[in-house]
Amino acid sequence: MRLMPASLFGRLTLILVVGLLAAQFASMWLHMGERAMMMQQSHLPDLPSRFGTHLLITLAAVIAVSLVAVRLVTRPLQRLAEAADAFGSDLESPPLAETGPTETRRAAEAFNRMQERLRSLIAERGRALAAVSHDLRTPLTRMRLRAELVDDEALRAQINADINDMQAMVESTLDYLRGLRENEALQSIDIEALLHSLVADEQALEHPVTLTGSVVAPYVGRLSSLKRALGNLIDNAVKYGQSARIVIEDKPTELRLIIEDSGPGIAEADLARVVEPYVRLETSRSRETGGVGLGLTIARDAARLHGGQLRLENCPTGGLRATLILPRRPAGADS
Repeated sequence: MRLMPASLFGRLTLILVVGLLAAQFASMWLHMGERAMMMQQSHLPDLPSRFGTHLLITLAAVIAVSLVAVRLVTRPLQRLAEAADAFGSDLESPPLAETGPTETRRAAEAFNRMQERLRSLIAERGRALAAVSHDLRTPLTRMRLRAELVDDEALRAQINADINDMQAMVESTLDYLRGLRENEALQSIDIEALLHSLVADEQALEHPVTLTGSVVAPYVGRLSSLKRALGNLIDNAVKYGQSARIVIEDKPTELRLIIEDSGPGIAEADLARVVEPYVRLETSRSRETGGVGLGLTIARDAARLHGGQLRLENCPTGGLRATLILPRRPAGADS
């Protein structure tokens, strides 16, 4: 059985209480007039009632003061953890208040400096992304125009195919980087309407896509990020699994969006690896079907951006099941 509390608050309180008890028993041993009698007997006599009353009063007083003191010590650590979690999902989260004891203030100052550096790095990467986006698209467009001047139809077709592959890779990479740097504002999203729109687009292309379940209440999140993630998951299911079955499971604490397909699934050893950038599984995901291995990565990052996760597992009846788990924010958290 675990005797030591897991939290710092519990451990400090336990140390104070144990120290108090040790001091009280030491005081009893040194100052009670019955010490000689205690030394002669094989067991300790009962504590005098006056000492027991004194012990209980002192214990109650010290525990009350200890709870307040330990709370004052551990509260800054709790605020630091909360600020780190908030910064992980919102780059514009406010800085920590640089108040309190010297150690707490220095920790808050270090956290705020780190936060500012990360904001600067991400802003600089965003500017570089905008420049790269323009610089890569422009030569591809020129190459496509020049390919039309080639008289040999077979050669022209090969050049255009290469250009299409390059453009697809560029667009996918830019989409991935854009998702990493975006800080879209939170808004109330009708997830059911969003899914109906995506399903209608797939059905217009005669893809077998179905949607079941309903959403109890709107979800507070980032629309572009979720739309991109759901679109990638549905496209993957149709492309690699021949069909997509979408199921909505709405709970008070979280929203689950499940996308299943009828494909071969993924080897258990590769389920964790396949969500990494540019990872493609040749045995089950042919390169000729398109894509550069960023669809699942974008979906995973979108889930993390909302404090959730993307879970991949093979269905017992065959096929892959991708579950987008989105925790619901408590009332007022979206502010």
